[in-house]
Amino acid sequence: MTYVQMDTHMRTERLDIRIDSERRRKLQELVESQGAPISEVVCRLIDVAYEDTLRSRRRKAAEALAQLELEDVPDPGTLSRQLGERPWVRLGPSGP
Repeated sequence: MTYVQMDTHMRTERLDIRIDSERRRKLQELVESQGAPISEVVCRLIDVAYEDTLRSRRRKAAEALAQLELEDVPDPGTLSRQLGERPWVRLGPSGP
């Protein structure tokens, strides 16, 4: 892997991928419509997919909490502390 110093705050990594001709055509269409380099378009697509994943995780976590049918829901700080005390509850990027 090759690292390139972009500025003092960001290091980039070179990534070689293989895509079929249909995906390449679609990527080129995105590049042209956005007027951005391929690398920037791919980075944006990764960011969007990642945010979608986080949004899905949050939705699933909210659904799990809703299924608990709590009558007296504590304030967010108390709930956070209570959930943090439970070793089987995993919060964060690979959470519920």
